[in-house]
Amino acid sequence: MLVRVSSARRPCAAAATDDYRKRDPKDIRVLVVGSTGYIGKFVVQELVDRGFNVVAFARSRSGIGGKASGEDVIKGFPGADVKFGDVTDVKSLESVAFKEPVDVVVSCLASRTGGKKDSWLIDYQASLNCLEAGRACGMKHYVLLSAICVQKPLLEFQKAKLALEAALQKCEDITYSIVRPTAFFKSIAGQVDLVKEGKPYVMFGDGTLASCKPISEADLASFIADCVLDDDKTNKILPIGGPSQAYNALQQAQLQFELSGKEPKYIKVPVALMDGIIGVLDFLAGFFSNLEDAAEFARIGKYYATESMLVWDPEEQKYKEDETPSYGKDTLEEFFEKAIKGGLKGQELGDQAVFKGMS
Repeated sequence: MLVRVSSARRPCAAAATDDYRKRDPKDIRVLVVGSTGYIGKFVVQELVDRGFNVVAFARSRSGIGGKASGEDVIKGFPGADVKFGDVTDVKSLESVAFKEPVDVVVSCLASRTGGKKDSWLIDYQASLNCLEAGRACGMKHYVLLSAICVQKPLLEFQKAKLALEAALQKCEDITYSIVRPTAFFKSIAGQVDLVKEGKPYVMFGDGTLASCKPISEADLASFIADCVLDDDKTNKILPIGGPSQAYNALQQAQLQFELSGKEPKYIKVPVALMDGIIGVLDFLAGFFSNLEDAAEFARIGKYYATESMLVWDPEEQKYKEDETPSYGKDTLEEFFEKAIKGGLKGQELGDQAVFKGMS
């Protein structure tokens, strides 16, 4: 059951009714929720660099495992107005995030785990809270960071994201941009260190089941920032990938072995093994509710191993690389080269990792 917040809200101070896009960026107030997440922190900095009046809304303790204090967040966002609160608490949003008028909301909110309850709480309800609070406050545009994988929604977090997309598209008083990126660099970087050590690369099947055009965090942040002002990105669903060709798991492995100078070694895991694990966990979840998310995590792992992160053609029933838009300047080849030479600092997978050693 979807829980909606009440539309009967205390209105904030009246916002200007002019076209905000005609104003100087410094006079355009942009609120970023999910600001301390993997993509959110790059979005905040990109918007600050472009001269916007940026508000970064964050929890008092954030980051992986809640390690970052409020003081850490403030230091990490020079040029932004940092405010603390809880996106799941409507009163916190109204009294803190939307205390002053906001022109644009950029939502980079995402469940940290992909678990069922967490997905609906964050990917849907928290983003909906921000949407409705923003509308009550005179917000004019909402930029949503979604995901390209919602094209074939088999997982709970995908269904939650789609529900929020649908709610956003029904709004007649604001405009929107729905950004659906392909894989991030970090999501396919989990085996770089293993390859450097000369260990085997682990993949499902023969490694050719799924492909992606990953995009760097900096390039994605730039595209999201473009959505704040660009008319051609208004009221649209925007799939976006990086500038490289699409790579499947085998090609990613070959590239890493080539760059590291190591002899290629592979461990090929049958997809049927994952199906068996999912079946067992689903059965046990009927008796032990705490295993429900474990089964969902296994489904997430299988999904990313067998479904491409490319534009899906429902008529032809296939993924299409040539219809997946490219953006940015950071290539996967350059990323792997830097990661092999300098390590993966800043690319920690965190709580949302399902199989840190699988691609």
